[in-house]
Amino acid sequence: MKIDFKGITAEEISFKLNRVKLNPEDKLDIKPQFSRQVRKVNGNDKLNFVALSVKIESTEQDPKPFNVLVSLVGVFEVEELNGAADERKFVIEATKLVYPYLRAAVTNLTASAYIAPLNLPVISGPIFPEDRDQFAFTTGEGLN
Repeated sequence: MKIDFKGITAEEISFKLNRVKLNPEDKLDIKPQFSRQVRKVNGNDKLNFVALSVKIESTEQDPKPFNVLVSLVGVFEVEELNGAADERKFVIEATKLVYPYLRAAVTNLTASAYIAPLNLPVISGPIFPEDRDQFAFTTGEGLN
């Protein structure tokens, strides 16, 4: 399988400050929510889009000092996908390629809003739970 990373673009970037009163002794739990979409281009089976999004949203039950939504799309040309296992491996690899850009976008967005920059964690393995079994199988990590 050959993956050619063609580029990345922002689909949506937004920041909203919330006037939330937080007690200094309370620990702030940001809880970012990640999502991913994979799309193929009609008429070109080799061209694939992998969209990664992160959302941080304040609710009445779980107030947060800001709302953030960042959605980035990576464009990939993929050759020699042979079956579901190769497609799964591609999705995991593409996610690993796009995630650092998502981290940087969130850090830059929050810094540009003149608040303490939010740094999402560095993740060496899969971000999504559904990828973890496949990741352990393909790399041997997590296997006893």
